[in-house]
Amino acid sequence: MSNYEAIILCGGKGTRVSRFTKHIPKCLIDINGKPFLYHQLKFLKQNDIKKVIISTGYLSKNIKNYLKKNINFINFKVQDDGKKLLGTGGAILKSINLLKKNFFVIYGDSYLRFKLKNLKIDKKISTMAIFKNNNKYDKSNVELKRSSYIVYHEKKNKKKFNYIDYGTSYLNKNIFKNYKKNVKFDLSSLFQDISKKNMLKGYKVKKRFYEIGSYAGINELTKFIKK
Repeated sequence: MSNYEAIILCGGKGTRVSRFTKHIPKCLIDINGKPFLYHQLKFLKQNDIKKVIISTGYLSKNIKNYLKKNINFINFKVQDDGKKLLGTGGAILKSINLLKKNFFVIYGDSYLRFKLKNLKIDKKISTMAIFKNNNKYDKSNVELKRSSYIVYHEKKNKKKFNYIDYGTSYLNKNIFKNYKKNVKFDLSSLFQDISKKNMLKGYKVKKRFYEIGSYAGINELTKFIKK
C-alpha cells in the first residue's frame, strides 16, 4: 500500500485576482460550486496521497474553518506561516519535519491531471513536472537536457527554454539543508540552485495545466472542471 505525502502551498495573497481574494484566500475561490482547494484534495486522494500538509499564510483562519467543516476524505494538517509570510520555499522548510524524506509539492493555484507517482524517477534526485509550453500559456522557464536533467530559471527566457514548470514536484528533503528556517525565500530560487548542480530532473507531462492566478485562468479551469 502506498504511503505518499504532499504539501499544498496556499499562503499567497492572490493580488492578481484581487476581485476574488479581498475577503477569501485564493485557494477558496469557487470553481463550479466547490472551493479550488477541494478539487486539489480530491486529485491527491485519487493519487493515493495519505497525508497532506496545507501551508497557509494569508487569511489562514478561513482555510482552517473550511477544512474543519467540509473535508473528511483525506488526512491533513494545517501549517501557518505566522505573521510573516515565508514564501513558497520558506513555507516548505517550516513544515519539513512533518514530512517524510521524499514528498510531493503542489502550488495552491495550480490544477493538473496526471499520475503523481510518475514523478518518482529517482528518490535521491528531485523531479519537477514540466510541460512543453513554447511560451504559449506563460513564459517558459525550463530547458530539458540529456538524461532528463533540467536547467531552471524563473526570469531568464533563453531560446532553449521551451518547457514550463507545471506547478508540481517530487522533492528530497536534502535540498533544503543549506537554507534557514523562518527566513523568506521562494521555491524558484531553490530550483535554480539545484538545477545548476544536476540535482533536478524533469518529467514531461503531455496535457496542459490550469491555474487560478489570473481571471482568464479561473474561467478556463471552470470550463475544464465541467468535463
